[in-house]
Amino acid sequence: MNPNVKRVLTILFTVLAAGMVLLSGMMKLMQSPDTMEAFRKAGVAQYVVLLAAMEIGFTLLYLYPKTMKLGFILLCCYFAGAIATELSHGTPLNAILPMVLIWISAFLRDNRIFLPGHNLKQSSLPG
Repeated sequence: MNPNVKRVLTILFTVLAAGMVLLSGMMKLMQSPDTMEAFRKAGVAQYVVLLAAMEIGFTLLYLYPKTMKLGFILLCCYFAGAIATELSHGTPLNAILPMVLIWISAFLRDNRIFLPGHNLKQSSLPG
């Protein structure tokens, strides 16, 4: 892949992923009636500020290059819990899209997260 194309895609997916999560965290902090109703139905309305702080904090860790892997792991755990909650309460699966974008951007930023010991930039294939 052309390095310039990869760089643009990496920035695009990282901004989309981080932007979605940061916006979600901000919406939780604002505690809009719709947001609070959804969290009441899930039984976690009392934790909305904590959940918002986690989203924002984990995303900031993810954006900083030296803590990206830690942020990635924490975001994956957070969204896995969100997906489990959504499945158990029959609510729309809103956590899947940010999770997919985080995975794509993480792979573009450092593919060794998924393929330890491998670096796709240096292919061992001939030609």
